[in-house]
Amino acid sequence: MNRTSDAATRRPPGEENGAGSGRRGEGDRGASGRPTEDPRAPLPSHVSEVPDLPPAARDALRAALPALGIEPSPDLLPGLEGHLRLLLAWTTAVNLTAIRDPADAVRLHVLDSLAAVPVLRARGVDAFVDVGTGGGYPGLAVALALPARRALLVDSVAKKVRFVATAIDALAVGDRVEAWAGRAEALAADPAHRGRWPGVLARAVADLADVAEVSLPLLAHGGTLVAWKREPVTAELAAARARIADLGGGRAHVERVDAPGLEGHRLVIVTKVRRTPDRYPRDPAVRAREPRPAPVS
Repeated sequence: MNRTSDAATRRPPGEENGAGSGRRGEGDRGASGRPTEDPRAPLPSHVSEVPDLPPAARDALRAALPALGIEPSPDLLPGLEGHLRLLLAWTTAVNLTAIRDPADAVRLHVLDSLAAVPVLRARGVDAFVDVGTGGGYPGLAVALALPARRALLVDSVAKKVRFVATAIDALAVGDRVEAWAGRAEALAADPAHRGRWPGVLARAVADLADVAEVSLPLLAHGGTLVAWKREPVTAELAAARARIADLGGGRAHVERVDAPGLEGHRLVIVTKVRRTPDRYPRDPAVRAREPRPAPVS
């Protein structure tokens, strides 16, 4: 494992670093400076070190991909399966996901994530930031399936980023996919990233208004935000409408997820139509006190 100094870990990754060494930002260490996981219990770093998925889970994955408009090719399936196998193996020692059953994980992690692939392909999005990537869903799965030219997978929890970076290395996609530990607010303040990305993904992160506030500043004009939600979404959409407009977003629209077992799942899609004002994104504590700032005269 590569390790970086505390001074370097707090800087968002700039363009000069490229998409992909797979290196960590705040990386392998917690706030105390100690490794996040117990060094006495090494965690697997290669797909060959972890159990195969059960046949029923593998069959469910292969059978469901065509419904999402994705070809279950021999190049794609090993990556999707390898990522999930590593996640399930790590989760026995590190709490990365509450979903432990392989069949449920295929449906609720892999297929749910891949639901965005047709949307991104239709809009020509081949590079994106995944805000709050967790165990690499949706970002790593989407990067494999598009396939993405560049993807930056962001999370504020160091142990999750350590896992995602390990999966990136194990799948040999570090030339185009990178994991970074830090807050999306910091990334959005960095000129190397603000207003430069064609796409932003946000799954199971926060309510739509907060998702929009940390995501839309990162988007280039015409870029696409995809946020994963579940029914009912009408009230949340209504509550977020004014802030989305403030942020330079167009009208949000909702698409159904066409995959077995995901009938109540929805994708909320927002296109950036205007420049985001410099005052966004605000600190999370400020957002909580003042959901929508007063207009600037």
